[in-house]
Amino acid sequence: MSDFPKHRPNVGVVLFNAEGQVWYGHRAGQLTGHAWQFPQGGVDKGEDLEAAARRELEEETGVTSVELLGRTDGWIVYDFPEALRLAHKLKGRKPWDGQKQVWFAFRFTGPADEIDLNRHAEVEFDSWRWGDLSEACDLIVPFKREAYVQVVAAFSRFAG
Repeated sequence: MSDFPKHRPNVGVVLFNAEGQVWYGHRAGQLTGHAWQFPQGGVDKGEDLEAAARRELEEETGVTSVELLGRTDGWIVYDFPEALRLAHKLKGRKPWDGQKQVWFAFRFTGPADEIDLNRHAEVEFDSWRWGDLSEACDLIVPFKREAYVQVVAAFSRFAG
């Protein structure tokens, strides 16, 4: 993980249903546009990337019933806007320049009621929906858009 040392190691998950639609979560408390995104989160020191993706998926969505479809090669990197970097610094967080991510595609194999947004103490999403993968780049905050372009290209073969 020595590539991009000023970027936080992170994983992202695109969760597909049997029809080839993807899971979108609405960021908790986000009242303005671009509030929908895929689950993602940090990688603990020494943690296997797939294990981190499965952990983040469970923490943010409650989902554990999945089968691996694929993953991206190498890091997909984005920078934080300056205002976000400053906010992290003021909160005492490590001043990362952005995030470097490996993305995983999983197929959801469980029942709908397995999805539980309150599974973890820190609630990431306040609602969710299934949608087309092609919507992703229009739903995400602009500073993550180029990363989502790469993710959509990598996983479009799994879309319905």
